[in-house]
Amino acid sequence: MKVLHLDINHPLIIEQLTALGFENHEDYTSPKEVIAQKIATYDGIIIRSRFSLDKEFLEKATNLKFIGRLGAGLENIDTKYAYSKDIFLAAAPEGNRNAVGEHALGMLLSLFNKLHTADKQVRSGKWDREGNRGVELEGKIVGIIGYGNMGKAFAKKLKGFDVADVICYDITGGVEDENARQVGIMELQQRTEVLSLHVPQTEATIGMINSEFINAFHHPFWLLNTARGKCVVTEDLVEALKAKKILGAGLDVMEYEKASFEDMFTEQQLPEAFQYLIAAENVLLSPHVAGWTVESKIKLAQTVVDKIKAKFC
Repeated sequence: MKVLHLDINHPLIIEQLTALGFENHEDYTSPKEVIAQKIATYDGIIIRSRFSLDKEFLEKATNLKFIGRLGAGLENIDTKYAYSKDIFLAAAPEGNRNAVGEHALGMLLSLFNKLHTADKQVRSGKWDREGNRGVELEGKIVGIIGYGNMGKAFAKKLKGFDVADVICYDITGGVEDENARQVGIMELQQRTEVLSLHVPQTEATIGMINSEFINAFHHPFWLLNTARGKCVVTEDLVEALKAKKILGAGLDVMEYEKASFEDMFTEQQLPEAFQYLIAAENVLLSPHVAGWTVESKIKLAQTVVDKIKAKFC
């Protein structure tokens, strides 16, 4: 089978697919329109986030048997149409779940201990011990929304920190394990002191963290988002930060990212809400790299190869 690679990934994916008998072609630069003209000759696609594989594109891929996506989600693929054509979809959340769990924990500890602001102050010659007094994770109640690969990885990292409780909410029942107890949304909002998002981007999750949702929480809380930026309404987050309903936020993803996840600064004028986040000392930002480690690059590629091998070899 012929496979077209649309993004540069770890070389093991081409090496191992070649060893399995696949014919690998690479095209990392041609525009989508050019790719669409030749896609009918391919049996497989390997992609990360270069462009969307929508219905119009997939209709031209008449021989397509599988799509391998080196990432956690499939939101840049028209999954409904792909499944209707019996196209096998192989995402790789197993490949970067550990990286996401570590990144979320790192953001939380940095926020609690004001490490990002303290570092800047010391470098500028300011020595403010009292102003950088932190808080401890021990004894806190951590709530997790979305208890799949990423949520479970984060909960596992919390073991050993002596948190009071780890609770999780998920639309799928029976997902709890030894690291978190599954609860309803009311209990989550009643008890949570730290909230971490680990949901995919769907119609149900876009804009889910809004003013109404935030104000239903009984306690002020810390927010972590290493999932998808569009799950949080940024203007509502800013209002909650100003009102101290949200005590601080660690954001690896932003509402303003493009669909490819590769860029955000596409507008000449940055949104006012984002300008607030940039200036806020209780906000920690990173450029969608929670799952972007040296190790996860290898794991993502290996996971996709293993799934394709199990299905077709």
